[in-house]
Amino acid sequence: MEWWIGLACSVGIAGAAYVKRSLSGSGFLAAVMLGTVMYALGSAVWFGSLIAFFVSSTLWSKWKKHAKEEAESGYEKTGRRDAGQVFANGGLGLLLCVGNWAFPHPLWWYAFLGVMAAVTADTWATEIGGLSRTPPRSIKTGKRVPPGTSGGVSSIGMAASLAGGLFIGAIAWMLLAVPGQAAATLRPAAWIGIAGLAGIIGSLADSWLGATWQQMYRCDTCGREIEQARHCGRSAVRVRGRSGWNNDAVNVAGSLAGGASAALLALAFGLA
Repeated sequence: MEWWIGLACSVGIAGAAYVKRSLSGSGFLAAVMLGTVMYALGSAVWFGSLIAFFVSSTLWSKWKKHAKEEAESGYEKTGRRDAGQVFANGGLGLLLCVGNWAFPHPLWWYAFLGVMAAVTADTWATEIGGLSRTPPRSIKTGKRVPPGTSGGVSSIGMAASLAGGLFIGAIAWMLLAVPGQAAATLRPAAWIGIAGLAGIIGSLADSWLGATWQQMYRCDTCGREIEQARHCGRSAVRVRGRSGWNNDAVNVAGSLAGGASAALLALAFGLA
């Protein structure tokens, strides 16, 4: 029954996102698979945290979209999320869910909380930070960089990052506070605080990798530094970064940093 419930919920939510052009065809299939397995093996708590990330991030991506077009024009992927983006943001969480199903232990859940907090914090920072009235600063050099530059951080983006992590922590705690859940006695401040810290750590790790390891290109036509191998209708020149480190790889690494930090915080506080 859990498999059918997970499938029905996933098709409904992913289908609505596909109709609204927030997911591509491959993204729809990946989201359905991810959500179905997450619900069947991890229960509504795991599934609900994943959906909180997806729905909130989709809404922020639509908010003042036209005002963010210039910053987003250099991104490797924009608009409809494909399967690569879906798995980059939720794939590690799925593995943790499967791990908890096979070998139950509280650390799996704390790591999952950190992963969801990190991907939410990073997405909120990108979507809301793109509206900053002042250019961001490179996390590596501290110098001003054009809006949309990988590794650029701003005050509004950092605030959004913290809010995203706290949001996931609050959603997770409310789901776990449902009668019958094992973690219902955990104080909200501790639960939300772990997610907030993990979100910030994961988001900063993503920004650092974006400024150092992510492969970047320069468009000979407009002169912009971009994530895309093609821009302005022609091939761009690679100027920095490591081979294979595209936006999806950086997102996975950032989520890993968030998950690891949440697990370590749980151990430090004696929660697992």
